[in-house]
Amino acid sequence: MIELFVSAFVTLFVIIDPPGCAPIFASLTKGALPPQRRSMAIRSVLIAAGILLFFGLFGEDLLRQLGVSLAAFRIAGGIMLFLIALEMVFEKRTERRENRANEISATPEIDDISVFPMAIPMIAGPGSIASVMLLMARSDGLEESFVVTAALVGVLLLTMLALLAAGPLMRLIGHKMEAMITRLLGVILAALAAQFVIDGIAVSFAIKA
Repeated sequence: MIELFVSAFVTLFVIIDPPGCAPIFASLTKGALPPQRRSMAIRSVLIAAGILLFFGLFGEDLLRQLGVSLAAFRIAGGIMLFLIALEMVFEKRTERRENRANEISATPEIDDISVFPMAIPMIAGPGSIASVMLLMARSDGLEESFVVTAALVGVLLLTMLALLAAGPLMRLIGHKMEAMITRLLGVILAALAAQFVIDGIAVSFAIKA
């Protein structure tokens, strides 16, 4: 169970990337008062949590209705996570997030950024949704599903803390340290993504055999 928790926690931490969300949130809420900033941080995480839990609990049934096997979803999800890992290693993901933040901040009528772009797609994006569904699909029984859910809750709590402490956190970490951490996490994610693909292929061959 500890191994499952660590695996789920690391996967979700790398994908959601709480330290990477902090500078985006800080730039988007630059003109907001502290109570407004706290409210948006909490609301962003709660909305993202609802979305991720929904797909974690009902995503497998949705796939079944669409006629998609879990093995196929593991392979597709693993490939998608691998592409995200490559973007992290080569700093493309951070650049895309910053461009999106600039586009939003350049639109004066958008004040509340808790739903878009923070909750969706920065926290509950395609990568995190696919990761939650993959981890839940790999869980065997209610106990393992609870472990994965606990890992998700842990990462979301860290994300909330990172958003609440976005200003001081950025001064502490700095851009160079953030870039180094992002690249390191990208390498770890690439290995986890490869394992998802291997698991999917192994299950497919086992079913055919």
